[in-house]
Amino acid sequence: MTPQMGLFFSVIAFVATHFLLSHPLREPLVRSLGAGAFRGIYSLVALVTFGCAIYFYRVIGREPPLWAAGDALWIIATLLMWFGSILFVGSFVRNPALVGARGPSGGPTGVLAITRHPMMWGFASWAITHLIAVGTPKALVFDSAILILALGGSLGQDRKKSMLMGEAWHEWTAQTAFVPFTRGAANPGALALIGGTLLFLVATWLHGALGGMPAGFWRWIG
Repeated sequence: MTPQMGLFFSVIAFVATHFLLSHPLREPLVRSLGAGAFRGIYSLVALVTFGCAIYFYRVIGREPPLWAAGDALWIIATLLMWFGSILFVGSFVRNPALVGARGPSGGPTGVLAITRHPMMWGFASWAITHLIAVGTPKALVFDSAILILALGGSLGQDRKKSMLMGEAWHEWTAQTAFVPFTRGAANPGALALIGGTLLFLVATWLHGALGGMPAGFWRWIG
């Protein structure tokens, strides 16, 4: 099996097992194994399949890009990375979609006023960022898988929460947007803005410091 095929099958396994374990297999496995054992299996499967994808991604090595990422694309990618970091940090504040959350209370605030799935859109933004900047065939496979998982997972979350919470979740979705900013502009809040900016700056600095290409604002000021 070539590294390219290994990457392809690894990302399929990563996405497919996530959807299967998150939805149709979740309840029967929790009933038979217990919640703790299920979480352990879920985490192990995710770690192994994602680890395999990263391994094959690195083994493939350098590839010619499908497009040249000039300054214009790098600016778009940088802003998307920053936006995704703000959403990710803000997703830990009063987010009823998180595992173990009791449900929505009050109206949406912070990043939840931007989208009801800030963590998933954070991952999606990072995947788009990486694809724009790298533009190689292996990046297309890897980042597309992350994008499908993030957005498909958001749809699955809506369906599952609707079944569990009923009218409370329908009332929540009536106040929130699935796609960011489709219900208008909103202030993400100081914690999300400051924390997300710090995460963005550290992550993009590490990208270059650990041997990758300079990323983010460091590309122009390094």
